[in-house]
Amino acid sequence: MLRGEFESAAERSAEELRSAYGDVLAETVESVGVDTVVSRSGVDRDIVEAIAAGEEPELTLEAAAAVLAADPERPDGETIKAEALDILLMGMTTAVVDVDAVAAGLNDEMDPKEIQQKVEGRYPVTLAEYAAIHHFLEAR
Repeated sequence: MLRGEFESAAERSAEELRSAYGDVLAETVESVGVDTVVSRSGVDRDIVEAIAAGEEPELTLEAAAAVLAADPERPDGETIKAEALDILLMGMTTAVVDVDAVAAGLNDEMDPKEIQQKVEGRYPVTLAEYAAIHHFLEAR
């Protein structure tokens, strides 16, 4: 979800990309500890423990960013979230696609208006949705 960490996004499926995000989250929890992540992120302990166990609970990008921000070596959660959304916006610009093309490329799993709201950060986006959009844009 940070620039440069997923350069091979186009070479992975959306599911593999979501799994890779989960690996980064699990590494963060492992390095700083469950208690620290819970106290710094505000994310529910059960979810943080599931991440630590290698599971992939449904998370919003905002919650994932908060988990990553629990690591003092990373920026704050708002910055991480903004950078992640910027990756999508820049991907749309680079690939020269609009939200209608993204929706069609995702087999209309989300409608164009919903995609626009999620990419702009006006509506929560799950990590699975983020991975699907990220993969689609990188593959273009």
